Amino acid sequence: MSSELLTVKRTSSQFRNKLRPEDRAVHDWYRFVLSFPPHLVRDYLSRLDVGPQTTVLDPFCGTGTTLVECKKLGIKSVGIESNPMAHFASSVKVDWSVDPETLSDFAEEVANATIGRVEWQDLADAGEWRFDESGVIRRSLGPDAGKLILKDSISPIPLHKTLLLLEEIENQGDPYLQRYGRLALAKALVTKIGNLKFGPEVGIGKIKYDAPVLDAWVDVMQLMIDDLRLVRHHSQTHSSVLKADARESDLVLQPESVNAVITSPPYPNEKDYTRTTRLESVILGLIRDRRELRSSKQDLIRSNTRGVYKADSDDRMVEDHETIQRIASTIERRRIEMQKTSGFERLYSRVTKLYFGGMSRHLASLRPALCPGAKLAYVVGDQASYLRVLIRTGEILADLAESLGYQVLDIDLFRTRPSTVTGDQLREEVVVLEWSGSAS
Repeated sequence: MSSELLTVKRTSSQFRNKLRPEDRAVHDWYRFVLSFPPHLVRDYLSRLDVGPQTTVLDPFCGTGTTLVECKKLGIKSVGIESNPMAHFASSVKVDWSVDPETLSDFAEEVANATIGRVEWQDLADAGEWRFDESGVIRRSLGPDAGKLILKDSISPIPLHKTLLLLEEIENQGDPYLQRYGRLALAKALVTKIGNLKFGPEVGIGKIKYDAPVLDAWVDVMQLMIDDLRLVRHHSQTHSSVLKADARESDLVLQPESVNAVITSPPYPNEKDYTRTTRLESVILGLIRDRRELRSSKQDLIRSNTRGVYKADSDDRMVEDHETIQRIASTIERRRIEMQKTSGFERLYSRVTKLYFGGMSRHLASLRPALCPGAKLAYVVGDQASYLRVLIRTGEILADLAESLGYQVLDIDLFRTRPSTVTGDQLREEVVVLEWSGSAS
């Protein structure tokens, strides 16, 4: 890629990866901790000259930041997401057609029914709960599901209450309304009910003996109801979420149907995105056993060693890319020098090739769906996690895109962040592309 195409722009202090108070509505129903911010989406909608007559795609839509922001602005959008929890969350977050008063009645019915349960009454006072004859609290996850979540993700009493509440959500009213109740429970699980803590990775924080399960759920439901009253005037703006593999975009998108792309794909950072959503995915029944977990991982870009399988072949897409091959060789050499011999450490070099091969597959599959002149913005981050070998993700992605017929317009600096391994400042960038309508 010629150097004149690579324009790096410094950002102002406004570009921070944080949800602003004025942006909270709908976005805050359920959100990845490290999601990119709505104001960044707005900036690129303006920069890419996106208007009401256009359609915006987010092929790695996660919890729907791009889609929600487009809908607020009256812009049509479509997302692609394969993670079951993220797909469910984004699907609910872009559906504003429900009547807030009807949803309020539903929440009240569920709350009253839950309070009326004998089992719930037994847990009303701290330290007072009833066991069955085997000495085990009545409600718990099955053996297959229980093995999927991190140990101590949720304590026995809050889990018992959560499963009782979930039963009432699914017993009351219209299945359409239940979707909002289930999403509210997912949000409450990761913020108030469970024992999780979030940093660069998900882990276990302070173990709670008990938690205000019903109150936490009611608070999120009220948040949703209040937000719907604010945004319902845009309920007719089309927004949809497709459950699919972004590396096969051509199989689910109509030809020349996309005018712009704003997205943040996974980074090659050894972060297991299915682990981040595991607790709520299992409790809501979106993932029930290891087979379903494996299936959901196989539809994801390979960004971590936990998601690599023997049959994976995306690395073939970048066999001739000198930079990627050199990075992979350096990682493997460093591994040997440091005498790292575990199974996942042996996969470090391969996952790098699989990641960029998967991104190359995605960019290739996306081309038929793009209108001539479509503009694209990819938020990606440099990495140094693989045995302290620096990976310039934005530069490599831009180079791959150019080889596939895209024009590289810019690489903008979004922000810098410290490496959890070295402490060095790593770049998070927005790779801006244009599709002319021809791969030649």
